[in-house]
Amino acid sequence: MVRVTDLDTFSALLAPEGQQLLAVLRDHDPADELATATRLRRDHPAPLVSAALGQDRLRQRAAAKFGPDAARMYFTPNGVEQSTRAPVAAHRATRLAALGVRSLADLCSGIGGDALALARAGIRVLAVDRDPLACAAARANAEALGLADRIEVRCADVTEVDTAGYDAVFVDPARRTKARGGRVFDPEAYSPPLSWAVEAARSAPHAALKIAPGVPHEALPEDAETEWISDGGDVKEAVVWFGTGRAGARRATLLPAGDSLLGTGLPDPEPGPVGGWLYEPDGAVIRAHLVAEVAEQVDGRLIDPTIAYVTADRLRPTPYATAYAITDVLPFNLKKLRALLRERGIGVAVIKKRGSAVEPEELRKKLKLAGPHACTVFLTRVAGAPTMLLGHPAGPDA
Repeated sequence: MVRVTDLDTFSALLAPEGQQLLAVLRDHDPADELATATRLRRDHPAPLVSAALGQDRLRQRAAAKFGPDAARMYFTPNGVEQSTRAPVAAHRATRLAALGVRSLADLCSGIGGDALALARAGIRVLAVDRDPLACAAARANAEALGLADRIEVRCADVTEVDTAGYDAVFVDPARRTKARGGRVFDPEAYSPPLSWAVEAARSAPHAALKIAPGVPHEALPEDAETEWISDGGDVKEAVVWFGTGRAGARRATLLPAGDSLLGTGLPDPEPGPVGGWLYEPDGAVIRAHLVAEVAEQVDGRLIDPTIAYVTADRLRPTPYATAYAITDVLPFNLKKLRALLRERGIGVAVIKKRGSAVEPEELRKKLKLAGPHACTVFLTRVAGAPTMLLGHPAGPDA
């Protein structure tokens, strides 16, 4: 439970003296924090200085998710950790707006990261959270970014909020344990549970549920579309969509470009020998079980029935996988690999693994690389056998 002193201190940050401190800290060097704190405490209350320094540290951490907006926003430690990355929130808000959504209940809204993106997309938002400090931050963020007229913040238990009258519901359940902050993998251990969120979603014309990207496919509702989203190559989340007209569909979306691959129900392609090109599908494609769709695009095949690497004899462009030109296909052998890399003057090796027990960093130490050239080493299985593939990323002119 949030202590009153936490809220009082946060309110003090919003007052003129707190704003003055935050403005002073905006351009300070974090390496000089101790000296800065000592200097500021000569003219300001120590608790307020500590709160301002803490908020500044949170803003610095949040910049990776919120970009320039982070310098004007307000955060809690959990808020920074659990908030949606701004490009992902913007993508989701754009999809909701395209569905005709003009009003939405944002349940488990936290510090308001998604509410801000929704409001910017022209959607009126009711942001609900049971954490008073998170609600205070959400109100301050709406005000700081000029969106307070589109966002109503309500501190309440989301299970007791009437969402009737809203075009859509968005639910972002907590997926960390309270005791240690560890991730929760069972959807029914979310807070609130996924089953409750699904029922809340079915009561609205449209809905989106943010869940962990590793969710088992069998746990997904059959009357919803599920989208896996990656940003810059990192899988960030899965979203269960209701009201899109694509019940049971699976989709992978890659940001920042926005390429989106919709599954067509293809069976897994037959495995075959390694060709001149290897494709490494984006993580969102793999999570969505759409490797077969990528293989069809590049006229490729799997290198092994259990491995998500696609191989082909010709290079075909696809935004959904990174292509590599393969120069060598060899049974795994440390001595042979070390000799080959030394012979070719390889000083930098990007080591990737899939289906191999070998740890890349341990292997790197044993290789003792030296030389002016670079290559990519894949540790994997081909037709069930431990194999090493050598190659390099396809260049822009390939």
